[in-house]
Amino acid sequence: MSLNDYLFYVILPMLCLAVVLVAYRFFKGPSIVDRVIALDLLITIGIGIITIYSIMTKQSTFLDDAMILALIAFLGTVAFSYYLEKKEEQ
Repeated sequence: MSLNDYLFYVILPMLCLAVVLVAYRFFKGPSIVDRVIALDLLITIGIGIITIYSIMTKQSTFLDDAMILALIAFLGTVAFSYYLEKKEEQ
């Protein structure tokens, strides 16, 4: 079994299952904090899928997109935590 076969038949189905489970938590989440954490995890799984696609196609330009997506996710999480902190002070 080559690396591409392993990525395609083992890792990608696991990531797809993770997307389905986290999407359920995103829509069902009892609080806004659960939904933000689920959204952050969805973005992280998306970064993993982009990385695997980059490895399979041998095109490193997709890694730049994954890095930008990671930065946006990080800034979104920081902004949300800042919002929660300011909300608690009022």
